[in-house]
Amino acid sequence: MIRAIHRWAGLVTTALASVISLSGLGLAVLAARDALAAPALPAGLSLADLMRAVTAQIPMIEELRRAPSGALTAWWFADGAAHSAVIDPLSGAPLVEAGPDALLVWLTNLHRALFLEDTGRLIVAGGAAAMLALALTGLMLLKRRAGGWGGLLRALPGRGAARVHAEIGRASFVLLAFSALTGLWLTASSFDLLPDTAALPAYPMSVSGSMGAAPETIPLFAETPASAMESLSFPTPGDAQDFYTLETATGSATIDQGTGAVISEATTSPMTRMSALLERLHSGEGTALWAGLLGLAAAGVPVLGVSGLLLWARGRRRGARAPQVALSQASLVLWVGSEGGTTRATAEALGRALSAAGERVHIAPMSGFAPAAAAQARAHLILSATYGSGAAPASAAGFLDRLAALPAAPAAPYALLGFGDRAFPAFCGYARKVAAAAEAKGWAALVPMGAVNAGAAEEINAWLATLGAALGHDLAITAAAQAAPRTHRLALLSRRDYGEAVQAPISILRFATPRAGLLARLTGRAPRFAPGDLLGVLPRGSEVPRFYSLASGARDGFVEIVVSRHPGGLCSGQLLALQPGDEITAFLRPNPGFQAPEGRSPLILIGAGSGVGPLAGFIRANARRRPVHLFYGQRDLRSDYLYGPEFAAWQAEGRLGALTTASSRGARPRYVQDALRAEAQEVARLVGAGARVMICGGRAMAEGVAEAMAEILEPLGLSPAQLRAEGRYVEDVY
Repeated sequence: MIRAIHRWAGLVTTALASVISLSGLGLAVLAARDALAAPALPAGLSLADLMRAVTAQIPMIEELRRAPSGALTAWWFADGAAHSAVIDPLSGAPLVEAGPDALLVWLTNLHRALFLEDTGRLIVAGGAAAMLALALTGLMLLKRRAGGWGGLLRALPGRGAARVHAEIGRASFVLLAFSALTGLWLTASSFDLLPDTAALPAYPMSVSGSMGAAPETIPLFAETPASAMESLSFPTPGDAQDFYTLETATGSATIDQGTGAVISEATTSPMTRMSALLERLHSGEGTALWAGLLGLAAAGVPVLGVSGLLLWARGRRRGARAPQVALSQASLVLWVGSEGGTTRATAEALGRALSAAGERVHIAPMSGFAPAAAAQARAHLILSATYGSGAAPASAAGFLDRLAALPAAPAAPYALLGFGDRAFPAFCGYARKVAAAAEAKGWAALVPMGAVNAGAAEEINAWLATLGAALGHDLAITAAAQAAPRTHRLALLSRRDYGEAVQAPISILRFATPRAGLLARLTGRAPRFAPGDLLGVLPRGSEVPRFYSLASGARDGFVEIVVSRHPGGLCSGQLLALQPGDEITAFLRPNPGFQAPEGRSPLILIGAGSGVGPLAGFIRANARRRPVHLFYGQRDLRSDYLYGPEFAAWQAEGRLGALTTASSRGARPRYVQDALRAEAQEVARLVGAGARVMICGGRAMAEGVAEAMAEILEPLGLSPAQLRAEGRYVEDVY
């Protein structure tokens, strides 16, 4: 229900919310401009001092007003014409002519009423209500995705439009919700829907008839700070029956111009004061910093709208949603932990099949695991991908904690299907953690855990046959239900060959980027990739892809991988036989578990052989010059020193801070773990400074590095396992 409200409120009101927010952004910019440009009122300046300075410069002054920005504007009549100007608070002299700001008036009318007067105000109020609903439901969805309120303070999983949508939503929630609430309040106030008992000052029936009292002799003016005055009307020169009228945030008063006595006064009601305060906070008037924050939040609304539409369109492309019932009414609950979409697509296909078989199905993310709410469920079906090296995928954050916190295992049994890729060591690693936690809790398994390699439909259906037998249904889904990768034909642009002297050919292959038309770029379907992501290559004569870590990102304008020859390797042999102009069939796959984190914390990059590829990509992308120390191992510097010229250039540019090499052949053979031990003090210093350790290469190398790192970290009271738990020790091994 929460997701449906969020989705449809966004789809229906995206255009209106964007107009409201962009006009609000313009008003915030103008408010910040005015606050920065307004002459500052000196501390301790009284209203009497201000009046004396102004009347000395403008004897015929009629009115003085202080804007929320602090700017003082005077109005007077002279030489047969009306005048107005912003004045200097110290000298009282006019500075610049004042007049209506056409842009401000236009933006205000657009923002408040869409140029439709009362009808427009009601439409804008509806947009504010929808924005509030979007903010609240978005927060609930973020909490579910993050695995609880505490997860909202940590880095959010995901990438692309989903990551942008989540990050901007999280950053702007408070300000957007506040803007929506205050906008609704101000609309209600403009239609006199709020209770108010404001009293007006009684019009003076009689005055003393005397004139000319100096402002400093009038107690109220001497006691009132200039910064408290909102407006002051002066008596008409020569008119003994006229008087001063002073308005402040707390009330208004009329003052005899001859005696200085307060003739009448009224106190502003709390409701009126509240509305005035909320109007200032809503507009950002008077404070440049607050106006800037409001402007940033407003600028995020169109981005949220576009990214939300892209996510909705992506969901539509994946196929129809399965029919759903409320969690409390479901006979079967599908808990889904998805990262790239394949697992979710399978869950939707399974949900449709189960619904067609007569089951009441509810599909929910694993991060919202709440078996107690599924009172009628006869089984819980868990479908989970794996993020990185055995971590929870985006929509499963917090599942293990929720399971552990249950007072007892759920009464209904569970069935678990894991999704992964056998090319990686942590194949279905997170699903196996779920199985172990369920067993420790004493939760009964309906059927044995299934494990699916690369989304293979035959493996899914084999497990579904077992599940169907246990549930009393004939279950199967088609391969079309899977989120099949979109393949591209990539042409080889260039190659650089190494390793022939040591009988271990290895090459840097650079391919053209996949082609994408204008429509694909506008709709977010253009290929996006970063160093550390994967290129799945489909060799001729095989339908099983081989994966290579990318040494480049989309911004580089090419797709680059490092390939070493494997004895009898079908794919490596074909790749190393390519010549410029030859093409391969491949697809791009995100690898969020092996990405350089944002920020400026140091990186310790450790790789050997072809494993240096993604590490070189991280260095190439280090435009912010964060501290990077690369430990690179190869057989012989003279024959297979990959990226040697680039490393020198990147060091000169500041993208690579330090480089330590290790050659396993030569006069003094050593490995990267030996190089780490030799610089243990520097490694320990970097880890103490918050460095993230990233390792890429063969499994044996990674094991040796882990042993060396354990020795280095022990004096710090740390271990590789602890750093892994913090997300600061990641591996991409093969």
